[in-house]
Amino acid sequence: MFFSSVMLLAALIACGSKNSQQEKPHEDLTAKKNLQGIWLDEDEDDVFFRVKGDSVYFPDSTSAPAYFRIERDSFIIVGGNTVKYHIVKQTPHLFVFTNQNGERVKLSKTSDTSYLEMFAPKTVQHVNQNKVLKRDTVYFHNEDKYHCYVQVNPTTYKVAVASCNDDGVEVDNVYFDNIINLNVYKGASRLFSRDLRKEFFDSEVPQQFLKQAVLSDMTFLNADAEGIHFFAILAIPETSISYMVETIVTYNGKIIKRIKK
Repeated sequence: MFFSSVMLLAALIACGSKNSQQEKPHEDLTAKKNLQGIWLDEDEDDVFFRVKGDSVYFPDSTSAPAYFRIERDSFIIVGGNTVKYHIVKQTPHLFVFTNQNGERVKLSKTSDTSYLEMFAPKTVQHVNQNKVLKRDTVYFHNEDKYHCYVQVNPTTYKVAVASCNDDGVEVDNVYFDNIINLNVYKGASRLFSRDLRKEFFDSEVPQQFLKQAVLSDMTFLNADAEGIHFFAILAIPETSISYMVETIVTYNGKIIKRIKK
């Protein structure tokens, strides 16, 4: 009886494991192979994308290539977000799917290699025109002189910003982030000095926003009994979406951060 029970339990576990493996979708490598090449929008008669290997390339100056998979009837693009598009029909020279707007997109493969020039290496955009921005402010408090320096330094740290293109497909545009150097001196003594990255403000702004934001700028606001106030501006490029984090350097060299109410 004991032996039979053990065997039954083992069989159930094995069956459960087998079912779990069967439920996990496998990548359709044949469909992926058929998607290789340059595809044109049949309705608009323009280039839609190019597929090479595991990547999808879009014909514009800023969109980064994205990894993709095909599982069952889903065309899955993995970038800043993972987005699934329903495949309506696929043959070696025809690809029909539904975009994020619920519209049916019909593509046909072309053998015209002149379209390859549209997929030249992408240009990463610089926020603040790839220039070092410098500002300094002098402030007196209780007869003490304070000198504040803000310097916005461009970096090569890349930030991918997801957006929906004109064809209803989500793409990632890539930008370079900044590092801000903040220094405050009391007379000749350095009161505060630090390089600030956008992660410095992760307790003040939502993580999903921070992922796609750049540390755009920092400006002097005012000074009072609490300390010297600045506004750190975190923004998603090419949008009006931003957070302004009030950043205060106190007279004992501490720093306070808060969202201005």
